[in-house]
Amino acid sequence: MRFLALLLVFAGVVAAPQVRADDDGGRAKHTRHPVPAVVVDREAMPGAPVYHVVCAQCHDKAVFKAPAKSFLSMMAPETIYAALSAGQMREQASKLTDEQKRVVAEYVGDATLAQALRAAQPPMCAKNNRSVDLKSPARLYGWGADLENSHSIPGEVAGLAVSQIPRLKLKWAFAYPAAQRARSQPTVAMGTLFVGSQDGTVYALDARSGCVRWTFRASAEVRTPVVLSHDDTAAMHGHAPMAFFGDLIGRAYALDASNGKLLWKSSAVDDHPTTTITGAPVYHEGRVYVPVSSLEEAATVAGYECCTFRGSVVALDALTGSQVWKRYTIDAVPTQVGTTKTGTRMFGPNGAAVWNSPTIDAKRGVLYVGTGDNYSDPANDRSDAVIAMDLKSGEIRWTHQMVAGDAWNVGCILANDVCPEKPGPDFDIGAGTTLVHAKDGRDIVVAGLKSGHAIAVDVDNPSKALWSTRLGRGGIEGGIQFALAHDANSVYVPVADMQIHDNSTPSEPPHPGLYALDPQTGALKWSAVAKDEHCAGKKDCDAGILSAVTVIPGAIFAGHMDGRLRAYEAATGKVLWEADTAGSFKATSGATATGGSVGGGGPMVVGGTVYVNSGYGIYWHMPGNVLLAFSVDGK
Repeated sequence: MRFLALLLVFAGVVAAPQVRADDDGGRAKHTRHPVPAVVVDREAMPGAPVYHVVCAQCHDKAVFKAPAKSFLSMMAPETIYAALSAGQMREQASKLTDEQKRVVAEYVGDATLAQALRAAQPPMCAKNNRSVDLKSPARLYGWGADLENSHSIPGEVAGLAVSQIPRLKLKWAFAYPAAQRARSQPTVAMGTLFVGSQDGTVYALDARSGCVRWTFRASAEVRTPVVLSHDDTAAMHGHAPMAFFGDLIGRAYALDASNGKLLWKSSAVDDHPTTTITGAPVYHEGRVYVPVSSLEEAATVAGYECCTFRGSVVALDALTGSQVWKRYTIDAVPTQVGTTKTGTRMFGPNGAAVWNSPTIDAKRGVLYVGTGDNYSDPANDRSDAVIAMDLKSGEIRWTHQMVAGDAWNVGCILANDVCPEKPGPDFDIGAGTTLVHAKDGRDIVVAGLKSGHAIAVDVDNPSKALWSTRLGRGGIEGGIQFALAHDANSVYVPVADMQIHDNSTPSEPPHPGLYALDPQTGALKWSAVAKDEHCAGKKDCDAGILSAVTVIPGAIFAGHMDGRLRAYEAATGKVLWEADTAGSFKATSGATATGGSVGGGGPMVVGGTVYVNSGYGIYWHMPGNVLLAFSVDGK
């Protein structure tokens, strides 16, 4: 999974495991490459002593269901303050003064609360424009545009011809108030754009103007897309289509998509204190399938007893939120397997988090997910693997492991006792699987790894890979990160490959850009290598593609880490159009919004308009707080 060590120095040597690939096996080594550090004396902040006296006894000691401070620090200070004042932590904070709640929120959230509270709020729509268009079907389901995660939008939905793409201009800009990152992929349906934000606010915006129809406040950041129901299940029970999403601290939600009313909110989908939801939930036939990930891989400071989390998928009843089934990626509860040289207890097997969105194969009644690495020894056969689960029961139908022996955690960067004795390269399957119907009649699942490999598996004969094509140099922050896409002709593979070498061979240059492969053979059809020509003087700027890409008939839209949003010709890879999202924009609120790196969620194209978030803002990427809409001639 993606780690949180933002200001660390890479060091040490990693022994790479076997990679089932077509060339060098993706073998790699760590080299020393210092990362620029920003020194902030947080312990001098007035909230530090309050935290250490009142909060640390739970949040620094892995008390059951108490998220670690590193986990909480990704929440906006106003979200923390709200939890202390009127939310789920009000009882624990009942003896604190209002000022103490404010300063501890600023200390934990590492930002100024007053600034957040003063931020300009986006305008509400006129009263006669606050209703979603219920007559327009919810045809885009969320993350992958369809249940098979093709990231391919039909022409009648996209409403944008290739000949019109060069005429795209900015229509409006939306500023997330006081945010430092923007990474929830927008979902557009019923004339409305649904999107989450860093402070936990979910917005329903008028897709034409960007004004606000309704808002809902979740407990923590919502980085997943908002996923809509798409059959008559909701209508049969007396309400409009439903909107589903997950938050940073592992809660799943269902709202009435017409007005933002809360229908249900789950408790955490796993009891582990580092549980999070990073991949989009998927709705199908009355159930919501939620991928479960964790931040424990990043909690591995010296002496940490690593590790006890194991990934899972949870099936919830869409109408009630009650759990139908839960299937762990690792069957057995982790047990103690030894101690380090310094006496730290170690547990295993663990990890194999699911930080991507499930792919639904309705024909076979299964879902497919990709897993991340193990966090410590022993590595097992469920990490860095594609797993097929039965939709009705959660039973595991089959597993295809793509990288063997990949046990890794952030302790390997810190060179402490928690790092596995023979650490792997952290080559997770981050990019969600996509189901491709090949022209020869076979159905294949294609997955993308942080090694830079795209690998295909025949779902009816999964014991052996059909093909494996290496496109990127790979690494902890390299390779294929969030999503592949495909149409009837090609599989489109975005490659990040940052300039930071992390665990890749230093003599090999990065290979950032977009690639098109033949779905049946994996043969390269064309490549569009991204040149590092827009990053001069910019911190945390890279040319590659970290985010999901989106296909419309004849073109692919891709957001780059340098802030460029480009449209590529599907047949050749030629750049048809580009815009710089890393600048400043006058927002609908009147505030000045700033873009940055595009990461995580990708562009969406609906009704002739291209929508994209800019400002991924973590893991050495440029921050920002803007959602942009581009239309033909800006109209």
